[in-house]
Amino acid sequence: MFWRSVVGKLWFTILLLVSVVLSILMALMLQFFERFHVSEAESQLMNHADMIATIVEVYDDKDMALVTISKIAETYDIKAVILDNEEHWYSSNPSETVNLPISIFYEDPVLSKVFQGDQSVVSQGDFPFVENGVEVHTEIMVVGRPVELNDAQSAVFLYQSLLAIEQTTAHTKRIIIFSAGIAIVLTTIFAFFLSTRITAPLRKMRQAAVEVAEGNFDTKIPILTIDEIGKLAIAFNRMGRELNRNITALNQEKEQLSRILSSMADGVITLDRKGRIVVTNPLAERFIQAWYYEQGLNIDAVEDLPKAVKKLFQQVVVLESEQFDEIDIQGRSWFILMTPLYDQKFVRGAVAVIRDVTEERRHDKLRKDFIANVSHELRTPISMLQGYSEAIVDDIAQTDEEKKEIAQIIYEESLRMGRLVNELLDLARMESGHIELNMEEVNIKDFTDRIIRKFQGLAKEQGIHLMCDVINNENIILFDPDRIEQVLTNLIHNAIRHTLEGGKVQLYVQSTTGEARFDVVDTGSGIPEEDLPFVFERFYKADKARTRGAAGTGLGLAIAKNIVEAHMGHISVHSKVNEGTTFSFSIPRKTEENRENERK
Repeated sequence: MFWRSVVGKLWFTILLLVSVVLSILMALMLQFFERFHVSEAESQLMNHADMIATIVEVYDDKDMALVTISKIAETYDIKAVILDNEEHWYSSNPSETVNLPISIFYEDPVLSKVFQGDQSVVSQGDFPFVENGVEVHTEIMVVGRPVELNDAQSAVFLYQSLLAIEQTTAHTKRIIIFSAGIAIVLTTIFAFFLSTRITAPLRKMRQAAVEVAEGNFDTKIPILTIDEIGKLAIAFNRMGRELNRNITALNQEKEQLSRILSSMADGVITLDRKGRIVVTNPLAERFIQAWYYEQGLNIDAVEDLPKAVKKLFQQVVVLESEQFDEIDIQGRSWFILMTPLYDQKFVRGAVAVIRDVTEERRHDKLRKDFIANVSHELRTPISMLQGYSEAIVDDIAQTDEEKKEIAQIIYEESLRMGRLVNELLDLARMESGHIELNMEEVNIKDFTDRIIRKFQGLAKEQGIHLMCDVINNENIILFDPDRIEQVLTNLIHNAIRHTLEGGKVQLYVQSTTGEARFDVVDTGSGIPEEDLPFVFERFYKADKARTRGAAGTGLGLAIAKNIVEAHMGHISVHSKVNEGTTFSFSIPRKTEENRENERK
């Protein structure tokens, strides 16, 4: 981990750079000092050779001259050799330097040049010779200088062992290597300290970046310097502020878009390029739930779209143009308008606007059927009244019993017309908002038991199992018991009428802190899909073939709907032919605070 960090890389880079520079510098210095020592030794030997040559040439007393030369040789630890024709002389000193044979000075190609001209020579190296049958090797430096002695060409040679030069060079080398080692150690410490100082702000920036990635945009990095790292910290803090501002703006826009979608009267579905649902609003979710219910699918386990919507999406992607269609699901008509969404030049998805046009279609149908329905309902009793009245006027009835029977029929038909007119007036009064509710706190368990007991006799006569299931989280509910009983009476009576012998009719009641929900479920013949949008309309009647008894006026469900809506509730129906029908309605619970507000 250390070598992967910035500290390790920076430290290693500095150390490597300094080591390379020091190595090159040390090699150059060693070479320089080695040459310096050799050159210095040559210069000293040459100076000594000049001095001895002067002594030899100036001194008249030869013995005194040799003594002086010996003193000089002993002082500077050198060996002096004087050659005069066939005579030669070695200086006597305690040095361990061996006496070179005289033949070396005459035979060596460099040293012999002293005898050939008026020039000095310098040579160094190994001058081997054989002494007592053993070859002796000597590493020495030799200088030679010609002198004039007894009007003859003579020479003075001085030499010394190279060991002293090597020792001086080795000592210098140790000093240089030691200095380089100290420099590397100091460089290591300095590089590590510098790397730590440089990377400490970077570590703080990394920690701050992690916090920003986790959503803490208020993280600030302290500004300790005004160099590049300080400017980077300033830029990071500015970036954090801008991110915070942009994220806040995006969240506000997202919340605003969510509110707009939730409050739209139309359904909205956003799809990605693969046709998967990305965003929906409540109305679109109800549309999808209705389709799942119709297909018998589990909404929690399936993430799919109706086939018509899929086909519309494929057309939008292929044609890259706006498409629309209208489909019917659970008896409701939905108009779908789908528009492509572009990512620069390519379609990245689509947005579908779904509008429930059931009311529009229903109003169209009602405008056509209302007069026919009213005429149909009134025609039969009016025709019967007219016919039997004519029988009385024409004196067709001969006996009192016949007249009494005709009068009874006229009376029953007038009662039927009166009920129809009264229900129409009640319905009109409810739809105009002139309905009065007598709100009471009702025990939901006792209330439902009383209604079920009322229908047990009818259910047994029809051979139908009538059951009730109450889930009481809240026992006391505030509503108008007479009106809600009227709703349940209509729903349960219809369920029994349209359920065959051996079937089931169940009343489910669930009371929570928010609302009371009532579900009337039967296993009857069901309602055709095309009739579902109109079951709550005036004069709606199911197929007469499904009615095993006297037909009603067709206003019961319309009155039930108005009663539920007067309680600020909602009623709905789901049905499948030959499988059964479920009527559901819910009324919100009302608290003491709500009632006080209503009184005010």
